[in-house]
Amino acid sequence: MKHTLLNFARAALFLSVAGAIGFGSTTPALAAAPMVKTSAPAYHRLMLGTFEVTALSDGTIKLPVDQILMEPAATTKAVLSKSFLQAPLETSVNAYLINTGSKLILIDAGTGSLFGPSLGKLIANLKASGYEPAQIDDIYLTHLHPDHVGGLVLNNEMIFANANIHVDQAEADYWLSQKNLEQAPADAKGFFQGAMASVNPYKAANKLQTFAKDGELLPGLTAYSTRGHTEGHTSYLVESQGQKLLLTGDLIHVAAVQLGKPEVTVTFDSHAKEAAAARQKIFAQAAKDGTLIGASHIQFPGLGHLNKTGTSYQWIPVNYTQMP
Repeated sequence: MKHTLLNFARAALFLSVAGAIGFGSTTPALAAAPMVKTSAPAYHRLMLGTFEVTALSDGTIKLPVDQILMEPAATTKAVLSKSFLQAPLETSVNAYLINTGSKLILIDAGTGSLFGPSLGKLIANLKASGYEPAQIDDIYLTHLHPDHVGGLVLNNEMIFANANIHVDQAEADYWLSQKNLEQAPADAKGFFQGAMASVNPYKAANKLQTFAKDGELLPGLTAYSTRGHTEGHTSYLVESQGQKLLLTGDLIHVAAVQLGKPEVTVTFDSHAKEAAAARQKIFAQAAKDGTLIGASHIQFPGLGHLNKTGTSYQWIPVNYTQMP
């Protein structure tokens, strides 16, 4: 009898629990949760010596890379497929925030409202990362294409009201020239108009500063001319306690193709041969020195190292680390 009662109690307990969690129940199942379809704020942070580096995503854009790369479209598609990619290729737009401890420096400013809803997310991600636009002291631009300067303004107002803007003199002279705008082909005028709309408010406020040669701009920040993509395209070397990060702007657009064939250029290059030569020179040196690279259009966060094999390169993404 004792065992019978014990077994009965166990059976009753099982049925009670099973009913609570739905086993054997005729109660209809809850509806599936709706898909959220949003990502976490897109920023990635690491330390470079004593400097804090934050990669900021401005979003992505689908580019017809089979049409803009200067090689046969079929070749581009075949190479992309080996990396499980296809054209049009969802391409990142990245910017980089450097906190030196005494200054807050932004390298490039994203697209703002110039490229549609999949981009223009830099300010939201800057804020999500713990900073405000008003805290930025200096903005160094790799060049004045709209996807690197559009985020400087909103409704013709300066977003970074306390920042000075820095760019190569030749770059400013070219893209901010009304004469060049008027003489440009119709399909190129937008590049000039985007640069002017984004930079001229800072120029009018005496916040545009130019430099004319390579060299140290601030302690830990050095400019290197990588002319070719544009008239005054510039890469920036950030260095702290012997650790180096080279921010290369548009030295590369389609990693899956151009790492294997650095000689391949894009239609956006103002001087294709010089752009290819700059890429190969910088990449060879970075691979030799083990310098960390930050690239504007390699998949976010666009941070990694290069290994050189023959005439080709392998991209080694930065190891994910948590902040101490």
